[in-house]
Amino acid sequence: QVQLVESGGGLVQAGGSLRLSCTASRITFVIYTMGWYRQAPGKQRELVATITSGGSTNYANSVKGRFTISRDNAKNTVELQMNSLNPEDTAVYYCNAAPTIPTMPTNYWGHGTQVTVSS
Repeated sequence: QVQLVESGGGLVQAGGSLRLSCTASRITFVIYTMGWYRQAPGKQRELVATITSGGSTNYANSVKGRFTISRDNAKNTVELQMNSLNPEDTAVYYCNAAPTIPTMPTNYWGHGTQVTVSS
């Protein structure tokens, strides 16, 4: 059974930093584009950042310059370094694995980790 487990969330003061980690189990990690998504109360889940197995990244405009996504294919991990946090970043952050193989349409999601930024 594929499993994505996030960690690193918590409460931080505005302007502070957090580092989220996601560990994937039972997955052929290198064939998945990994991503971080977030969902704030009353809002739709939105893309934060993605990274391909080759290291190509994509960021939402709202986090460009503040967040950095990275992955370690040897350890099956993906991380999100979040700097200069503001209250608008408060959300549940989810780890996502999207297969790059056309015959594997299933996306996998972690359980989420809460990030709360106080003013």
